[in-house]
Amino acid sequence: MACMALCFFVLKVIILGGFVKHRDTPIVKANIQALSFILLISLLLCFLCSVLLIGHPNATTCIIQQVTFGLVFTVTVSTVLVKTITVILAFNVVKPKRTIRCLLLSGDSNSVISICSLIQMIISRIGLGTSPPFIDIDLHSEPRNLIIVCNKGSLTAFYCVLGYLGFLALWSFTVAFLARNLPDTFNDPKFLTFSMLVFCSVWVTFVPVHHSTKEKFMVAMEVFSILASSAELLGCIFVPKCYIILIRPDENSWNALKNRRGSK
Repeated sequence: MACMALCFFVLKVIILGGFVKHRDTPIVKANIQALSFILLISLLLCFLCSVLLIGHPNATTCIIQQVTFGLVFTVTVSTVLVKTITVILAFNVVKPKRTIRCLLLSGDSNSVISICSLIQMIISRIGLGTSPPFIDIDLHSEPRNLIIVCNKGSLTAFYCVLGYLGFLALWSFTVAFLARNLPDTFNDPKFLTFSMLVFCSVWVTFVPVHHSTKEKFMVAMEVFSILASSAELLGCIFVPKCYIILIRPDENSWNALKNRRGSK
């Protein structure tokens, strides 16, 4: 799993480098350049987040694991949400309150991501204040061995972090689903819809499995869920763009963009 995390991390760095190199091309600009870079960097941190769960635990890493996991994934999902809402507003499909509309279309969408992340930080801070994670010994998985693990402390706080993340993911999926038929040049709403559907499926499956497994297998399941959800977001949202940038550069031009819009 550590090798998988590092391989995905290297792949993500390559994709990020490709987007930076081609930042002035239509496909990067059409996909809301600033939000795309925020999403790429947050996914980069998601893969690194899984590495924190692997190896010998200590008091510091136990605390960092939970805080980092909640915060990084909240930034990722809230960025997808803002990205989807911005696409909808661009097509004037809905007419939300003027304040929200001006906030998103003015390019100040980072504030929305910051607010979502701040709420997650407050939830995590309350959990750490009531019952912080601590070093524990697993005596049941292997009777002949003592396995040192991170006890999450308050399971209620951990599931509150997951619950808030699930709420954002479900909201993102709902908004993306409603926008799936928009005539976007690069079909971004459809990719966002599918990516959030798979993301929700991974974490809905994770909850009952996490609840029924024991310590070290629980950690393995958590690492797998982090890698799977991060990889599918990477594949669904950015791989199609990379295909056009690298394999079909003829479609990544302003003339091709105009022809597509004209045909639609």
